[in-house]
Amino acid sequence: MNRLLVVGFILWITMVIFTGCDSVESSSADVSGDWLIPENEIFDGGPGKDGIPALKSPALTKPSNISYLANNDLVLIVNHNSEVRIYPHPILDLHEIINDEIGDKSFAVTYCPLTGSGICWDRMVFGEKTTFGVSGLLYNTNLIPYDRNTGSNWSQMQLRSVNGPLLSTVVKTYPIIETSWATAKNLYPDADVVSISTGYSRNYGTYPYGDYRTNNSSLIFPVNNSDGRLNEKERVLGLLSNSSTKAYRINDFQNGEVIIDTINSDRFLIYGDSGKNIICAFNITNINKDVVFSISNTFSSYVLSDNLGNNFDLFGNSQNSNARNLESAKFFIAYWFAWAAFYPDTDLYQK
Repeated sequence: MNRLLVVGFILWITMVIFTGCDSVESSSADVSGDWLIPENEIFDGGPGKDGIPALKSPALTKPSNISYLANNDLVLIVNHNSEVRIYPHPILDLHEIINDEIGDKSFAVTYCPLTGSGICWDRMVFGEKTTFGVSGLLYNTNLIPYDRNTGSNWSQMQLRSVNGPLLSTVVKTYPIIETSWATAKNLYPDADVVSISTGYSRNYGTYPYGDYRTNNSSLIFPVNNSDGRLNEKERVLGLLSNSSTKAYRINDFQNGEVIIDTINSDRFLIYGDSGKNIICAFNITNINKDVVFSISNTFSSYVLSDNLGNNFDLFGNSQNSNARNLESAKFFIAYWFAWAAFYPDTDLYQK
């Protein structure tokens, strides 16, 4: 067993100690067939295929029933037709994928605790509904999910299938917001929250990776690019615009701020507030440049306003049913080292 697999095995043993010893069916991760990523840079994380159990149709509860989350714990938020659902990091740290549905939308919340990247994937692939599981493999220390319909492996942060029958297929994503528990429950006090009643014996109030989130010299697996412009574990919003990418520091939005930026010929609105630990982006290319956006006077469900009297929430939905909604940009949050590894030519926004 090489050194990296030993590290992966140790990581898995550590997780078992923290999360309990209930048995989980698993098998060796599948590395056969052609890959779109370098095979010598694919590593076995240790637990094997499905060794980290993805969830499906999780039990839900209300914010008022939650006691294990601290105010600064991070969560992911999905909103479909004004139905809001919250996915806490402390659950995703131990399951990494939650297959879920809201109304007619089937999706998977995919989260990689080693790269800090949370992305919402469409579960409809070529007209067939699937579920995603944890393959046990990593590339650039990032989660490689697999779909259970075809067994294809996917790169989470590349947003595409990198192995198997669906090779080269690009996944469709849905908007997802990452913020603190304090901000989430303030904005959405009536939202549904994924419950710790998962069917697994896990210590959901205990982070399983020690000081990994804050230790800038701690990477368990190697990455193929290093970029010293920021600390490795700084969380950034990574924005994708056709073949161009750009990263935005949450810390640049100290007291709540709106930035209008241009990438190639596209205009984007980036809203952030580091104090509330929140950041999101919208494509406003098709909106008249005379429209001016600002932060709403009161921090409620609607966080943005324009000079036409319209208010918008974090997903771009307008309070005025007759007004146009904002189009969410294609973005997700990740640790800087991971964003720079997957997108080495990325620009970094400078204030």
